[in-house]
Amino acid sequence: MDKPVDKPVIDPKLLELLVCPLSKGPLTWSPETSELISKGARLAYPVRDGIPIMLPSEARRLTPEE
Repeated sequence: MDKPVDKPVIDPKLLELLVCPLSKGPLTWSPETSELISKGARLAYPVRDGIPIMLPSEARRLTPEE
């Protein structure tokens, strides 16, 4: 039987310290997509191997529904 793949988790203390590099606003954690969401900049920053990639060039634009 295959082992379940653990989704990355962001330390709540780290989340309190991180802000969006563009809007300087707060970020929220999305465990479903393993991304840090900036509602102000409408961007989703990926988290790879537990490390937030806070580069706007690596971020995904949020869809209007998100």
